[in-house]
This record gives sequence, C-alpha cells and structure tokens, in this order.
Amino acid sequence: MTLSVSTAPEAASPALISLTSFGAAEVLRHGQLWFARLSQAAGADGVEVREELLQSAARELPELAAWAREATHNGAMELVYSCPQPLYAQGGALALATLQHAIDASHRLGAGWLKMSIGGFGAQSQGLQGFDAIQQALAGTGITLLIENDQTVDAGTLQALERFFAGADAAGLPLPMTFDMGNWAYQGECALQAAQRLAQRVGYVHAKGVQRLPAKWVAVPLAESQLPWRATLRALPAGVPRAIEYPLIGDDLEAVTRRELQILRNATALLA
Repeated sequence: MTLSVSTAPEAASPALISLTSFGAAEVLRHGQLWFARLSQAAGADGVEVREELLQSAARELPELAAWAREATHNGAMELVYSCPQPLYAQGGALALATLQHAIDASHRLGAGWLKMSIGGFGAQSQGLQGFDAIQQALAGTGITLLIENDQTVDAGTLQALERFFAGADAAGLPLPMTFDMGNWAYQGECALQAAQRLAQRVGYVHAKGVQRLPAKWVAVPLAESQLPWRATLRALPAGVPRAIEYPLIGDDLEAVTRRELQILRNATALLA
C-alpha cells in the first residue's frame, strides 16, 4: 500500500494515526492491530505502525497486513512503517543491515512507506558509496524511504537535515521527508523556518503540538501547542498525508480519536 502524495491545493490530505499516540503501555497491552481497528472505526485513513511497540513482528505484521487488505474493501487504509533505528550509526557509517531489516518489515506489513531518521550521518559519511547502497537496497521494492527530523542534534536540526539532503540529491537520490512539527523544539529549532526551507521535499507530516514543562518539551494536541502550528501547517504542501502523533486519552477513546481527526481535517482544509 502506498500513500498518495499531491501538492494540489484542492487535494484532500489523508489523516492517519501514529499508533504510539495511544501510549506505549496500552499499545503493548492490547497490540497494534487492536488500535489500528479503533483508528479505522474513528475514521482514520490509515495508521503508522511502530516497530518499537511490536511484541512479535512475525505474528503482528502479517495480521496488520491482512487487516489492511480487508479494510481496503471499505476504503483503502494507508500504512507507514516506522523504524526506530537510524539510517547511519554513531560513527557515521551507513547501517545497511538496519535498512534492509526495515525494508523487509515494511514488505511484511504491506507498507509502501518506511520512516527512519538519519542518525549519525555527518561529514565523515559524505560520498556516493553510502547513497548508492541506499538506492540499491530500495530498488525494485516499491518502498519509499521517508527521512524524519528526530529530537537529536545529529538528526533533528535544519543544518543536519539540509546537509544530508544535499548529499542525497547530489547522488541522484532525492528522498522525501517526514516533517515532525513538534520535534524541532527539542533542539531549539524553529519549526516554521524549517517548514519554509524544506517544504518542497515534505511527503508526510507528523501533526504534533508541543508545550514546555520546567524540564522538557512534551507532545500535546495542536490546539494546545505553544508554537505557531497553523503557520507551520500553512507552509507545508497541501495534499500530503498528516498523522496525529500526540497523546490520545479518554474514557471513550474512539470518540476522542474521531474528534482529533476532525480537528486535523478542519485545520488542514482551512489552511489549504
């Protein structure tokens, strides 16, 4: 399954749920299939499956793939596979085995999109060899690699991401990105500036607000964000999928999820 990405202003943006939004403890307790079904019932267009919340990939990925195929009869459910391990190791070497593992997992899930961060990519990683290996690993798979800005210095700052994308572009590997609206704050970066600079390559958005607590930033619904989330959304391409990635909590979880999906869709429609 692949996400349909369009930059046309009139195109509707698919609204997904990153399954980590339901809380790690609850997801590990019930399983990601349970929450994928809840997301579908609440009206989501798809889900982002999280590797770090899989208890048994051998069992859960085929179950989720079967669910998505069945759900297609009532409207296609989009799937994104999220790998928590980075593309480059701390020393700057390409983690090719990790990439291959993530591609294989995406295949088992039936996901056309794979999300990873760049990890330890740096000046020592420059050169065509690493990018050629990425291109060869992806060739013929039907999987698109999405590069996400995470919460680290190495992979969550505008300088780090632009350096990576410049190298990839020079090597003939124009990778799209997952733009996480909230993660920029963790390194003191401006999400709006990043959106303005990187918008042309954004293929997927993590719609997330953030608030500052005394010791740290925390994810919150967009309406509660301390940052200019509307302006940031406006700077991003219309029509690209957007996924909720903030805590979804409540006695009636399906109703909470449905409400937040509608808020995201309404905001997207108004900004478009």
